[in-house]
Amino acid sequence: MTDLFGDPAARSSSPESRRSRSRGRARAQRERQKRRRRSIWVLIVALVLVAGAGYVVSELLGGVFGGGSGNEAGVEDYPGPGHPAARVVVADGDTGAMIAHTLQVAGVVATEKAFNRAYAANPDSISIQPGTYNLLLEMKASDAVLALLNPSSRATIGVTIPEGYTTEQTLAKVNEVTLIPIEDLKAAAADPAAIGLPAEAGGAVEGWLFPATYPVEPGASAASVLQQMTAKTVEVLTVKGVPNDQWETVLNKASIVEREAKLAADRPKVARAIDNRLDKQMPLQVDATVAYGLGISGKQLTTEMTQDPSNPYNTYRHLGLPPTPIASPGEVSIDAVLNPEPGDWLFWVTVNLDTGETLFASNYDDHQLNVEKLHEWQAEHGG
Repeated sequence: MTDLFGDPAARSSSPESRRSRSRGRARAQRERQKRRRRSIWVLIVALVLVAGAGYVVSELLGGVFGGGSGNEAGVEDYPGPGHPAARVVVADGDTGAMIAHTLQVAGVVATEKAFNRAYAANPDSISIQPGTYNLLLEMKASDAVLALLNPSSRATIGVTIPEGYTTEQTLAKVNEVTLIPIEDLKAAAADPAAIGLPAEAGGAVEGWLFPATYPVEPGASAASVLQQMTAKTVEVLTVKGVPNDQWETVLNKASIVEREAKLAADRPKVARAIDNRLDKQMPLQVDATVAYGLGISGKQLTTEMTQDPSNPYNTYRHLGLPPTPIASPGEVSIDAVLNPEPGDWLFWVTVNLDTGETLFASNYDDHQLNVEKLHEWQAEHGG
């Protein structure tokens, strides 16, 4: 009989030994499964982190380079031509990237990236002006650039004030073009602080609404429109080196020149004649100032009106310049006052009301001969 206790092989084959080995293998298998599960979870977490980092980087780069999708379909650029309608504002100083963001948010372009690329490809894009634009929704980016360069796309209204307009005429023109109520415009004109009227104007706006073309944005206030005009007057006078204490005087003289001289070549002569009369303490005797004070046109003026001292703008009866300018002079008339032509003229008269031909004289007798020429023209033309 074999000694089971002395034989190792026999001992290992005992039931107890087999159970022990079975339990060991089970534990090892469980450990391997745990390690496998841990590895899977680590891999999943790593993949999530990588994906998240990629998203963050994409968003950051998209923000920097204008690559945001901006549309649910993920389209980078719309095929165009688009459909109505979007109104967008390009602010003063906006860069191409800023405009791209504005258009993408408004739904005009699909992505900032597409617009930035189109903006960079068009050398004229740097000429895009600030203002309000009427555009289409879902435009091709390159078409959006072209639309911003097209003046017809602008919702901004241009108001042109001609040289020689009075304040009353200027307000009427602004009302006509912009539909800003005339009452609001008159109230703004009567508020020097609201329109930036300089102290040198003495509270009177006449002559300070510079003749030019001004952009008016939708919804602009009356004060903001007139403020552009007074600021332009200050800018012109400053650039020309006019001392502040001479601003009102220059505008006053220039307004008379503007109304009296029809031809640019005659304006420096009229300016000289005005200076010569003031130097000699002679009344200016300007029909245009008398008519302004009465609120009528020069054609309605009568000799009797020129003798009425109750009109403070009657330069036949009152020495010196009128109380205020009588219109808004243009740059040519201002230059004439600053650089009058040398001469001894004291009189001038327009002898052809169609062409604006004006004759000058240094004495009264010669002036009367010129006045006769005006009468002859009037007789021939029924004027």
